[in-house]
Amino acid sequence: MEKKAKLGVIGGGFMAQAIVRGAIKKGFLAAEEILVSEPDESRRRIFSDLGVRLAEGNRETAASCEYLLISVKPQVFPAVAEELSGSRAVFISIMAGKTKESVKRATGAEKVARIMPNLPCSVGAGMAGTDCSDLTEREKAFVHGLFEAVGEAEEVPESLLDAVTGVSGSGPAYVYLFLLSLIRAGVAQGMTEPQAKKFALQTLEGGVTMAKSSEKSLEELIAAVSSKGGTTVAALDSFRKDDFEGSVLRAVDAAVRRAKELSE
Repeated sequence: MEKKAKLGVIGGGFMAQAIVRGAIKKGFLAAEEILVSEPDESRRRIFSDLGVRLAEGNRETAASCEYLLISVKPQVFPAVAEELSGSRAVFISIMAGKTKESVKRATGAEKVARIMPNLPCSVGAGMAGTDCSDLTEREKAFVHGLFEAVGEAEEVPESLLDAVTGVSGSGPAYVYLFLLSLIRAGVAQGMTEPQAKKFALQTLEGGVTMAKSSEKSLEELIAAVSSKGGTTVAALDSFRKDDFEGSVLRAVDAAVRRAKELSE
């Protein structure tokens, strides 16, 4: 009989690949401790190249692991839930909008952790909100270790995971939109696109580094860049005139409302 896997994975999409790759790279798990169920042959090759074991189907994976990472799209979940029924694994769901209770009802699972990671997990700089309140301290340590292998993890109550989705889960897209707009603004002022991209990227990276390391508040950092009657103040006045902060608040609220609509 093949040995039990430490981590089973249902669905081998981009996020699952990032988590598995990070766990192996950081030495949190050995490749042979992971069993993946994924029907797409190109994705199966990716995991095979990592040395990960591949299952014939969802039932085999669910029955053969201690922890089960569910990384299918929420709309696909009903079709696979029955195949997970009877598993005694600790379920780790990264499905947006699917509550722990809905996962339990569909699968009969006793222990479910709900996680909201984000795209930068793929480069080891992710942020994950976690609700591990069903789990023992040992199980919680495993889940946090898994996501800390690809970034940072913070425990929050499930009631805040929709907010985490709006701020962090969807947040990278907001950053990319701001960067794209800043680059286009540079081009409009005569810079080449590569020049504008380099200046914009380094400016954002430097700003974030300062925000993380400085003892000053964000308001104080804004003031430090702003000289009375200067260029920064002119730009900030334009942002305020266009209700930049209100636009961000409304965008996050829209993402949170959509997350709630997807919830059960």
